[in-house]
Amino acid sequence: MAKKKEVVKKIKLQIPAGKATPAPPVGTVLGPAGINLQEFCTKYNDATRDKMGDILPVEISVYDDRSFDFIIKTPPVSFLIKKYAKINKGSVKGSKEIVATLTDAQITEIAEIKLPDLNCYGVEEAKNIVIGTAKNMGVAVEEK
Repeated sequence: MAKKKEVVKKIKLQIPAGKATPAPPVGTVLGPAGINLQEFCTKYNDATRDKMGDILPVEISVYDDRSFDFIIKTPPVSFLIKKYAKINKGSVKGSKEIVATLTDAQITEIAEIKLPDLNCYGVEEAKNIVIGTAKNMGVAVEEK
């Protein structure tokens, strides 16, 4: 009977899609875990090639035999808001300073992208989460 692999460590990183390299920050985090850096980078880059330009969170499970699995999540809400609003960064003063405006359709699109990773059941709840993040970043939301 085969022995079941045991997860030794779980590592969470945010890496640009298709651009993982064994250099820092990936190498410095994964090196001590003992996994093959080049193998991880190749698999990650192949899996994310279609999402180039996005920053994707990845959850890596390292097993006792130094093998690994990883799950790629959807981009962070703040990244998507900046991308749709075409800004480089959010407001320094939070909701007191408006730096951009998003339409209701754009908010819905962001909510649909993030829905699998959010702790909610429907698009309306996801939209509320996205709107809250947008307001804290100084991005106004046009009402319907």
